[in-house]
Amino acid sequence: MNGIIVIDKPAGASSAEVVRLVKARVKPARVGHLGTLDPFATGVLPILVGEATKLAPFLHEGEKHYAGVIALGAETDTLDPTGAVTRSAPVPSVPPAALDEIAARFHGEIEQTPPVYSAIKRAGVPLYKLARRGGEVAPPPPRKVIVARLALAIAAPDRLRFDLVCSPGTYVRALARDIGAALGVPAHLAELRRIRSGRFAIEMARPLAQALADLEQGRDAGLIGMRAALDDLPEAHADAATEKRLRHGDSRALDCLAPPQAKYFKVVADGRLVAIAEATSRVTAVIARIFAEE
Repeated sequence: MNGIIVIDKPAGASSAEVVRLVKARVKPARVGHLGTLDPFATGVLPILVGEATKLAPFLHEGEKHYAGVIALGAETDTLDPTGAVTRSAPVPSVPPAALDEIAARFHGEIEQTPPVYSAIKRAGVPLYKLARRGGEVAPPPPRKVIVARLALAIAAPDRLRFDLVCSPGTYVRALARDIGAALGVPAHLAELRRIRSGRFAIEMARPLAQALADLEQGRDAGLIGMRAALDDLPEAHADAATEKRLRHGDSRALDCLAPPQAKYFKVVADGRLVAIAEATSRVTAVIARIFAEE
């Protein structure tokens, strides 16, 4: 089995746990995922199966769409509902009109400091592991991210509902903290649902339990083929002789195959994805990934 299964991840399961559950049902195929979701979060989690694990570098880009809830009045060490409260304060009345002004502050390219509880490494060790050991952990340096859309609305006196479209690498927990700071109150991310990750949308997703049941029954669980998953990449067609040369690692077989203006492109033979190639000039290219015969 080679392809991508889009899972609607339930709350309480880690991304690694979802991979483990799928892997147990598709052994010996390799399994991976795109874009980690925290255990408390739900929504789109693309699972790569078999040869599709090689697609990860070509699929990790693309905007993310989230919806969720920010809790006002308390900040936690993890900036989410799983952490311990580190400070609290009364929640002032927030005029609805003020939310548009706050949202506008976080639109476009912004700078944010990622949470200490994150997978960012220091001296080769993830910061969340250092934080769990106790003691003071200096926050990672700020980074620039892009917020394409942010809408805020009052859900309760101490809750804000948000709708967010942002660049990869954006920490929504940090954004929740910073929105609270803009309102003058401690805050943390209370709920998070990923609606879209790149080209993978919630409409394409299957509940985890259903996907696992499909796999146990020998069904494909909505598997998206590798060629279809790369529908945004230009395509070149190879004959049998060219395919054979590529499978022997001969990049010269790609000469004059690159579509115009393409940086990366997929090579297809008889409807099957054979390789992903990188154009190095108008007439030459090199093999970036080669895929086993199906």
